[in-house]
Amino acid sequence: MRNKILATLAAALFSSVALPQTTNQPDANAQNTAAMEQRIRDLEDRVIALEGKLRTMESAQAPPAAPPAAQNTPAAAAAQPPAEAAQNAGATQPGVQATAPVATAPTQPSPNEAQTEALGATPGQLPVYGGNSAAAKALNPDVSVIGDFIGAAGGNSAPPLATLQPFPSLEMHESEIGLQAIIDPYARGDFFISFGEEGVNVEEGYITFTALPAGFVAKAGKMRSAFGKVNMMHNHVMPWVDRPLVTTNLVGGEDGIDDAGFSLERILPAPKGIFLEATGQVFRGDSDDVFHHVQRSDVSTVEHLRAYRDITESTNLDLGFSYARGHNNGTVTLPGDFITQLYGDDATVRWKPLRRSIYHSFVGRTELIWSQRQQFPSEQRSFGFYSSGDYQFARRWFTGLRFDRSDRSQFENLRDHGLAATLTYWPSEFSQVRGEYRFTHYAENRDSNEVFMQLIFSLGAHGAHPF
Repeated sequence: MRNKILATLAAALFSSVALPQTTNQPDANAQNTAAMEQRIRDLEDRVIALEGKLRTMESAQAPPAAPPAAQNTPAAAAAQPPAEAAQNAGATQPGVQATAPVATAPTQPSPNEAQTEALGATPGQLPVYGGNSAAAKALNPDVSVIGDFIGAAGGNSAPPLATLQPFPSLEMHESEIGLQAIIDPYARGDFFISFGEEGVNVEEGYITFTALPAGFVAKAGKMRSAFGKVNMMHNHVMPWVDRPLVTTNLVGGEDGIDDAGFSLERILPAPKGIFLEATGQVFRGDSDDVFHHVQRSDVSTVEHLRAYRDITESTNLDLGFSYARGHNNGTVTLPGDFITQLYGDDATVRWKPLRRSIYHSFVGRTELIWSQRQQFPSEQRSFGFYSSGDYQFARRWFTGLRFDRSDRSQFENLRDHGLAATLTYWPSEFSQVRGEYRFTHYAENRDSNEVFMQLIFSLGAHGAHPF
């Protein structure tokens, strides 16, 4: 069509040039020349205008999916003059008179297209939902929820004086909500709220000052103390369903030494290749069955020294030494104001080959704890430990074994033993399924055999816990 228009304009131009050559009068020639130049300029303007209209129609008109060779689309017929459209129709179909194009009903836009137009997006572009959601989140903390569901089977008739108590058959053991955010360039905040079947508890909630002089890092709030390894672990990061006997008997069990206070830590100078960190903490003095305060001066303290070293490119060793001191309220029958002191050593060895790190790894742990508890009529000196090994034998599969032995804090002559075997499957980084068999031999000469099933699942962005 564009070529036909240009050809018609060129023919008109040549005919206009040829007309002045038929007269012989000089005045007429001059007038014809001026008129011819003006007409050429007018024709050029019309050509430019027509080319612009053609480009506009071609860009706005989408080509049909599979047009027949001899079929004229309604849009093309509408773009042609009536005479030319009839002439083209007669050329393509001899003997058939040209007829007016059949009007077609306008197509209704699809729901997605209508939604796109309503959102103000141009066709062909995906709509943007939420507006300035990224900017709004800048002032909101990272929110996460971690669920811990436990099922138990087997028999466990715990003696009256035992601190280890059995799990119910089915239990939503814990639902932990985490709120974490950078407060400003000098501090960050962390809150972990635990929802259990018996109530709500602020497991941890503290502010960390990361820009103090001389390399110090301070925390203030409620936090798990830096005594040993297991006491610092939340339930969902442990490689077992339960906690070792020594933690239950001597360090307060699941809650452990978890209190409101102040913490100060600093990396110390050390020989090359050794990471050395010292931590000192002061708490109010209330930590389950471990410490109990009566007056404001009955605070408890915890000190911890950690040394870390890479042995090879795939193996490292982590050692820790802990001390804790606080007041206790004696026994149920003979209460009073006494002192409890705890001493702890912990060692962790990790092996993770660089070339097969996602398929194989090993973590060995052991922790030894001594307890000196003053009470009437005599001081109780108890000892306990656990040793465990956890091996990754496939990309998503882990297995482990743990041996426990521990005296009881108020009865040094009562000693419990235990053994646990675990098998864990990680469908992804956000869930894990664990099975555990636990055997316990109580000091009262009672045995228990139990099987646990644990399902842990995570929602949202949950920050990493201390290494």
